[in-house]
Amino acid sequence: MKKIFIIAALALSSLAVYSQTTWTNDPAHSRLGFVVKHLTVSEIDGRFADFSVKVTTSKADYSDAQIEVTAKVASIDTDVEARDNHLRSADFFDADKYPTLTFKSTSLKKTAKNKGKLYGNLTFHGITKPIVLDVQYFGSVVNSMNNAQTAGFQIIGEIKRSDFDLGSKYPEAMISNKIKIVANAEFSPNK
Repeated sequence: MKKIFIIAALALSSLAVYSQTTWTNDPAHSRLGFVVKHLTVSEIDGRFADFSVKVTTSKADYSDAQIEVTAKVASIDTDVEARDNHLRSADFFDADKYPTLTFKSTSLKKTAKNKGKLYGNLTFHGITKPIVLDVQYFGSVVNSMNNAQTAGFQIIGEIKRSDFDLGSKYPEAMISNKIKIVANAEFSPNK
């Protein structure tokens, strides 16, 4: 009887471990971007070239997903080197003092078949604020290049730069206070 109990306990514990999966983003097929209005008449977009996302879930619909994003602030890229250097400076992100940007989810709520609201805490420039992002799940397939299950998502949202004391000496007429977040990512489970 004792052996049956031990075997059952081992089987259940291995099932519990097996059912939780950690997914990471494919850097070649993922982008963490942003869009900001300039002089009220045009939009400038950029991205963080060096970032990683880890998603831990045990449910096929990702409803229990725990999401962690880390981006290196110095990897900011708007295709204009002088602007990128200015964004890295103390006028904006102060990359030397605050080298990383992080997001940690607190919950994910389904709103439609393949859509949801992602709640979490965004930290950069030494400030942490709760934010809400819209998530769309595009589906999953087996990637023929590596035979790995691959899931695709788009995450969009909006933050205020004033909430993070970002570029406070630049008025709204020069750089909008609202910053759009646009992220597209492909994920595969870790092996």
